[in-house]
Amino acid sequence: MNAYPDAGKEMLLFTGNSHQELARLVASRMCIKIGTCSVYQKPNKETQVEIGESVRGKDVFIIQTGSRDVNDAIMELLIMAYACTTSSAKRIIGVIPYLPYSKQCKMRKRGSIVSKLVASMLCKAGFHHIITMDLHQKEIQGFFDVPIDNLRASPFLIQYIQDQIPDYRNAVIVAKTPASAKKAQSFAERLRLGIAVIHGEPQDFDSDREDGRHSPPPQESAASGTSRGGGDGFKTVEAAWPSGISLPESSRVMLGQRTRTVSTGHFEKLEIPLLTAKEKPPINVVGDVGGKIAIIVDDIIDDVDPFVAAADILKERGAYKVYVMATHGLLSLDAPRILEESSIDEVVVTNSVPHELQKLQCHKIKTVDISFILSEAIRRIHHGESMSYLFRNISIDD
Repeated sequence: MNAYPDAGKEMLLFTGNSHQELARLVASRMCIKIGTCSVYQKPNKETQVEIGESVRGKDVFIIQTGSRDVNDAIMELLIMAYACTTSSAKRIIGVIPYLPYSKQCKMRKRGSIVSKLVASMLCKAGFHHIITMDLHQKEIQGFFDVPIDNLRASPFLIQYIQDQIPDYRNAVIVAKTPASAKKAQSFAERLRLGIAVIHGEPQDFDSDREDGRHSPPPQESAASGTSRGGGDGFKTVEAAWPSGISLPESSRVMLGQRTRTVSTGHFEKLEIPLLTAKEKPPINVVGDVGGKIAIIVDDIIDDVDPFVAAADILKERGAYKVYVMATHGLLSLDAPRILEESSIDEVVVTNSVPHELQKLQCHKIKTVDISFILSEAIRRIHHGESMSYLFRNISIDD
């Protein structure tokens, strides 16, 4: 029986080259055909898009996700949307399960917030609505000027735990870093399980020890400031002010021993305190995992070294099985080989990004299908129905 009656009327579904298998699953569930669209690279590596049927006055859904060729995937998506815009499509909705560059959503050193740039380009290309899943940071939704529905994969992953891990009630949910503790807590509360948190070295590669935006120290001026001893072991430093103007008492800077000299325009110098660099303690597990199944949860599995290190310490503390679960299995570079040789027993990811080649290299990788929720989201948006059904019992920490 067709669960999506009249789904194909005034609606077209297109896909780029990033994840055609997911597009076929969605189309099969909706009992519609994928629209005719040719997306290829010319000999000079430029992306060419040719829409093969009329989109005038129709809702157009474009399925594209982040993949190994992430920059090609973005250009295909932008050009497809722009082609539909110039062909008078009624609405253009992007179905992007894994939003590329979503990990670059914070300012680091002298870099930039690239996910904001990607959001601006998608809006400029003509998208009216975006469907995505488990953004790396939920605040990324604010980068878009169009509505965005951030679906959750946690119901499917929790169901997998209940159905495929026979002794899951003897499990403990583990946060790989304190930053992912809220997500782990959400899983633990829904499964009525305990929680453990891994803290310390090895370093969390997604964070920096320091901001890094350092300019060369200014040259020492011939005119030095006036210093005099202060109370409580502090040194009061009074910068040299323009002649005839005295430094107010409230503006004097009370400093410890670690200071930096900073040029301040009219003022010769002003010393400010420096923060001590962060240093993580040795790796440690907060919580009891002895004799239990450890289930590490996160949103993305890309660089697997931190997960392998976490699994090793969990096994040392008595866990007899270690599962790793995440929404997006990017599994870059040698990740499949490293996982195959590691102490991790099973890696569970969704099909938000393609990983068929990685599964051939590592038998531990299992896939959870999320095409159902994407199909239902597409149907509801096309028919103007409420999306709240897809967010039942979802909290901000999911």
